[in-house]
Amino acid sequence: MREASALPAPTTAGSDDRVLRCRYGTVDDFQIERFLDGIGAFAGAGANVIVQLANRPVGYGVVESTVESGRADVHPWKRLRTTLTYIAVAMLGTEQDRDIYREAVGTVHRHVRSRPGAAVKYNAFDPELQKWVAVCLCWGVLDINERLYGPLDRDTKEVFVQYGARFGTGLQMRPGMWPADLDEFEHYFATGLANMRIDDPVAEYLRKLIGLRNVARPRWLANFHRFAVIGLLPEPMRAQLYLPWTDAQERRHRLLFRAIGAGYGLLPDRARLFPYSTLLWDMRRRHRRGRPLV
Repeated sequence: MREASALPAPTTAGSDDRVLRCRYGTVDDFQIERFLDGIGAFAGAGANVIVQLANRPVGYGVVESTVESGRADVHPWKRLRTTLTYIAVAMLGTEQDRDIYREAVGTVHRHVRSRPGAAVKYNAFDPELQKWVAVCLCWGVLDINERLYGPLDRDTKEVFVQYGARFGTGLQMRPGMWPADLDEFEHYFATGLANMRIDDPVAEYLRKLIGLRNVARPRWLANFHRFAVIGLLPEPMRAQLYLPWTDAQERRHRLLFRAIGAGYGLLPDRARLFPYSTLLWDMRRRHRRGRPLV
């Protein structure tokens, strides 16, 4: 497991402004290279996308999208690359990187909107929908970290949640919309799960992703992916999608992730950051050569 230094005491920037500090620094100097794990890209990406689509307009926006190049059911590997590149840019990239990718994503999102008369209205530029997607991404990074290495202290989660605001501002979300603190963040996410409603068209789409029915794959890989993804889903989502999950499966799932963390945490930072570091490098290379980014 990764060795954690002792937590320094919170510091105060002024008489009224408390600057929260954790073992990875503050929001302004957060050592993301020590915190982020590339294994989350492989283990958690599928589950996180499914949680995002639990928001009804987001789900319909993806299922009904006419932008075929960005559909996971048509171009799964391309969609995976662009999604993970977004995480890499948001977490590891410079402000210039985020500006570049925001513009590229915006070019695609302009075409993602409901048709006139649609039963469920959506617009990929809706800041509230972008906020839900961003919060899910931030929640996913925290969730994977705790599953691999054990519970995080509150200060670390508090600082990372504020650092994670860039998930939203990278999607044109207004900065002031981001949850003010960890309590507000957790309340927002829990409320979103409690209010979710997954209609049949979206549920069928999600089951296809869970079972890897959109890609050619050996049966064992599909079974493993299904086990890994279902175990990462919040319980309300399993119930909505009629996905059975036993206590024995939960124990095996937790043991699996802790075993992965025990080995993965021994790797040097450069190795742990793969594939995020490689995807950030590839994004910059594509931009220099004038190639599409999404």
